Amino acid sequence: MKRLLVICLAAAAAVVAGPVAPAAASNPIVGRFAADPSMLVADNRVYVYTTDDASNSGTYWDSSAWRVYSSADLTTWTDHGAPFAISGFRWAQANAWAPSAVYRNGSYYLYLPVDRTKIGVARSTSPTSGFTDPRGSALIERGRDANTGEEPIDPAAFVDDNGQGYLYFGGARAPKVVRLGADLVSTSGAIQNLTITGGSGFAEAGHMHKRNGTYYYSYSTGWPGQIAYATATNPLGPFTYRGVILDPTNTNTNHATIAQYNGAWYVVYHRNGLPGGGNYRRSLAMERLVHNSDGTIQKVTQTSVGVGTPTYPVNRLQSYNFADRYVRHIDNDARIDPAPNPAADGQWRIVPGLANAASGYVSFESVNFPGYYLRHYNYDLSLARNEGTAAFAADATFRRVAGLADGSAVSFQSYNFPDRYLRHFNYLLRIDPVATATDRADATFRITT
Repeated sequence: MKRLLVICLAAAAAVVAGPVAPAAASNPIVGRFAADPSMLVADNRVYVYTTDDASNSGTYWDSSAWRVYSSADLTTWTDHGAPFAISGFRWAQANAWAPSAVYRNGSYYLYLPVDRTKIGVARSTSPTSGFTDPRGSALIERGRDANTGEEPIDPAAFVDDNGQGYLYFGGARAPKVVRLGADLVSTSGAIQNLTITGGSGFAEAGHMHKRNGTYYYSYSTGWPGQIAYATATNPLGPFTYRGVILDPTNTNTNHATIAQYNGAWYVVYHRNGLPGGGNYRRSLAMERLVHNSDGTIQKVTQTSVGVGTPTYPVNRLQSYNFADRYVRHIDNDARIDPAPNPAADGQWRIVPGLANAASGYVSFESVNFPGYYLRHYNYDLSLARNEGTAAFAADATFRRVAGLADGSAVSFQSYNFPDRYLRHFNYLLRIDPVATATDRADATFRITT
């Protein structure tokens, strides 16, 4: 099954003027459109700086400010509002694109692409406010500086263990790197080409992290792109392609950031994950990142559960009269099968009903296809993307009742066809009236973890 547009259960994005109280979340991690994340760990918190898709036109990436969120437990996130806007650069005009953040010696630095041709830097002693332009001019500018490439965008700042800073940037398949000055607001030396040997090639969205002396440069490979990675023993390269971290999401762009927090590694990326979302209205997701013993990175599985404490547990639905079979999805169809492979095809988040969140009403969201739910159409059940419509919500909502064949088990009554129940017939799932003992057994399930 192809991942098309993903729209998770999270509430529709609301415009937030300033800091708000933390709220529990899974994936997406926040309920506001945001993209192009840059993760920074400081003061025992994780900060994620983003482009603010909630404030753009919806037809282009033309927002005028950036956004920052933070969390101490990776489950509850605080929206701190806009730490900086294009208006803070007197020399910039438009398009607040993908930011990058670093911390050193008591100050926070944001590297911010604007006008599709320039990268500026803003500095503050707070991670969430008070940023100003210490230069009064662009740090990198096409036409002024040599070897910027056609697209000096997507900055990725990195400060090595010895305090030396680097700025990686570029688009249009032209990765670049330049040393930063000791003040982190100037450059030192010429802009260099970044060499990556192997793989399908750099497109945009570079990022650098370091682990056990190895430099990991990750980047998007195309349109839509995978997040691939390459390694080197020197921050300037040359780099050797190693593999894929993240498959294409359900938006044209792919952008990821990696950081270690409390001994574990995480990746934050964007996809279409909120109602009303799309290529210009993206949302943030977070997963664990695992380095193998040989230093390679395991490919990340995109999930609706994310990290931290899940908002809702992961369950399986076991058939009552075919106890070796479980509800699963395969090629969009919903059925009961023994030992689904992969196992995640038979794993579900049982969440409050999309059409009615009152107690007793539920919907079933796939764990490994975030934003896809069991819904009926012409009485047949399938796995389908949440369209955000009232009709979809009703088709994907069920009332949980005592098992029709066994009161200790459970059955699910259709929300919009209350004379019908979720049942299997020839192993396929349907909603049907229930009349016979066989019908009742077919419409009865056990919830397992």
